[in-house]
Amino acid sequence: MAPVTHRTALVPAMQAGWIPGPMWMSAPSATMNAMGEDEVLAAALAVACAAVVGLTVALVRTRRRWQAAVGERGWLLERERESAAEAAIAAERDRIARELHDIVSHTVSLMVVQAGAAREVLGTMPDEAATALRAVEDAGRGAMTDLRHLLGLLAPAPDGTDTDAAVDADRAGTPLAPQPGLDRLGSLVDRISFAGLPVEVRVLGEPRPLPQGIDVTAYRIVQEALTNALRHGDGGTAEVSVRYADHALRVEVLNSGPSVLTGTAPGSPRPRAEGTGRGLLGLRERVAVYGGDLDARRRLGGGYRVRARIPLDRP
Repeated sequence: MAPVTHRTALVPAMQAGWIPGPMWMSAPSATMNAMGEDEVLAAALAVACAAVVGLTVALVRTRRRWQAAVGERGWLLERERESAAEAAIAAERDRIARELHDIVSHTVSLMVVQAGAAREVLGTMPDEAATALRAVEDAGRGAMTDLRHLLGLLAPAPDGTDTDAAVDADRAGTPLAPQPGLDRLGSLVDRISFAGLPVEVRVLGEPRPLPQGIDVTAYRIVQEALTNALRHGDGGTAEVSVRYADHALRVEVLNSGPSVLTGTAPGSPRPRAEGTGRGLLGLRERVAVYGGDLDARRRLGGGYRVRARIPLDRP
């Protein structure tokens, strides 16, 4: 009897239906498919892990760049705030300097001139000397009021009232006056005329209410020009013209003096006072705030001219 091998033993079994033919034939293919799916899953998992790592690195880099940008922007904003604060402080200092100059320079000039006139006539005309000294006193009191108003704005008390006892005692019962405007031009001209410089005033056009800042600026232009004419001029007269145009306010101050062409001087020249030019510079800054322009120069026929134009139709 011949020996039965494994292969020959399977054939009758398959033919008898004991072992299904397709199942036996498909076992290696299923194993190979299972191994292929594992490899695909492993590859996909590796790709996903690499993507997560890449995204994490990109996120960290982006966050660092964002933090650096935020830090740089904060530094720039801080620099801008510091620059803006410095500019505001400088502008406020300039404004205070202009106000102090307008108050002190004008008043002290009048006091010096009137005190000198009182000294000259003290022995011969005591009544005139007393009048000049009263003018000096009034000018000093007016300057104290203006300074009190300015200092009260700069450093008010916690309750909003002034705490200067000496000034309060000196000016008890006198309310603070508003900033001067063209409505007080008459009193300014009277003071200048009494100090020795005759002034003629002309108002052209229909006077009308002006914005407070422009009104104050126009008054300061006339005040500074007349004060300079009184301090630096050699006698003569002055003319003030205020023109209310449709779209602008024009102010002009002329004073007579020696001609730059002939050099002719009046008979009794007044000693010239030295100045720093801060007054005219301050006037130009005041006028420029409202979009205007100011021109100050010596006249060929003698004396000095100050001319300003301030727009009235700016928003």
